[in-house]
Amino acid sequence: MSKNVIWTTVFVIVAAILQSTLLSRLAIYYAVPDIALGILVFSAYNNGIMTGQLAGFFSGLLLDFFSAAPLGLNTLVRTVIGASVGLIRGTFFLDTILLPMALCGGTTLMKALCFWILHLLFTSAVPAYAVLSPVLWVEFALNTLIAPFLFALLKLFKPMLVEGRDR
Repeated sequence: MSKNVIWTTVFVIVAAILQSTLLSRLAIYYAVPDIALGILVFSAYNNGIMTGQLAGFFSGLLLDFFSAAPLGLNTLVRTVIGASVGLIRGTFFLDTILLPMALCGGTTLMKALCFWILHLLFTSAVPAYAVLSPVLWVEFALNTLIAPFLFALLKLFKPMLVEGRDR
């Protein structure tokens, strides 16, 4: 399990660096696809709740150090998302198109909901998505559309990201 958490965290950090450098130049309405979230979703769905929450915690903590967000914000949100996706492990058949789209789209909305709840509690410190602004919906669309391609790419790295008994 620790190998999966470490590799998932490494993949998430590489994806976060790519998002903030290369993909930020291609932003639509200041929104870029959250590839790091998709990697976390892939790992959590394939490995279960413990790996999902640990990978969410460590990758979120490192994302907090790289970003200007308050320390612990990404950690909390990504831990909740990793644990939630890990809970539904094995519930659905992992097809190549629909389930990755549903998981990545759903977790994008879950991330927005978590930020909104935290914004209600800590108004000045935590930014929230505006529901009527195009940023949330463009990010939702981008995450949903890239999900099948991202999951197909991550399946090539399955020995590193998924526990041995589930390959």
